[in-house]
Amino acid sequence: MSETNGHSKNRLHGLWALTNRELKKWYKAPVILILSIIQPIIWMGLLGKAMNIGAIFSSGSFEQLMNNLVLTPPLTLAQSQQLGGFFQNLQSSIMQNTFKTTDYFSFMAVGMIAFTALFTTAFSGMSVVWDRRLGFLNKALSTPVSRAVIIFSKVLSATLRSMFQAGIIIVIAIAFGLQFGASFNPLYIFGVFAIMFLICVGLSSMFIAITIRSTRIETPMAVMNLITLPLMFASNAFFPTNIMPSWLQTVSQFNPMTYTTDAVRQLLIYSTTDFAQVAMDFAYVGIFAVVVATIGIVLSWRYLSK
Repeated sequence: MSETNGHSKNRLHGLWALTNRELKKWYKAPVILILSIIQPIIWMGLLGKAMNIGAIFSSGSFEQLMNNLVLTPPLTLAQSQQLGGFFQNLQSSIMQNTFKTTDYFSFMAVGMIAFTALFTTAFSGMSVVWDRRLGFLNKALSTPVSRAVIIFSKVLSATLRSMFQAGIIIVIAIAFGLQFGASFNPLYIFGVFAIMFLICVGLSSMFIAITIRSTRIETPMAVMNLITLPLMFASNAFFPTNIMPSWLQTVSQFNPMTYTTDAVRQLLIYSTTDFAQVAMDFAYVGIFAVVVATIGIVLSWRYLSK
């Protein structure tokens, strides 16, 4: 391959080699690979099934409430049966109006996809610190590989790991009872992975950009703890934003996690898919990914050093 001033003419020279190195640290470590698979299972099995919000609005809960009331005269059997049917329909109506689905597990399972992507990409900033401390970053900077490629290889590896775990979550969620929407089409799965790719590129670029000059492993850990939970709970991952406090609704409107989760729900579990909303979700997350990735590349040119 021809070179000019010691640098390859191919701007992406070394991208796959560096990305494959990052991935090897993941899939050639059996413990890490197994834990990355088990973690979504634990989240789905424990958190997913424990947060059974639909049970709050079940007919049994309403009937128990009515039984505690002293009615004069008492209800007849026919009236009790009619009241039970009314409460059953009321449960479906409340769940549909609140979550746009009658099954909260399906609503929350989609949030778990974004949750896993966020926490997986959050560790990408640590990779830069470790490479600097172990001396690998010095060697990489001494090669014809551009600094932008060094950063983007870490972004790409974190993105691929996150998408792998997202696929596992979808399979587990189906096994646990995920209910697809009436308008679901198997081709929509490609849209799910497309939006996941965009958000993972944006998030991993953001975490790397914040910690690019750090030499202490404590710094990316502190950044991760500071940012991840606000990003997650200031979104619609586990609860609809329209019934949040007004100030939190305003925050969620700027949160890319909100648009990511909404797009996945539109494609997977909502009874009708609003393609105009899906297009807006993709546009917002795409702009976020491009802007943050560009910032990360500019910072790598300026601040990435031995």
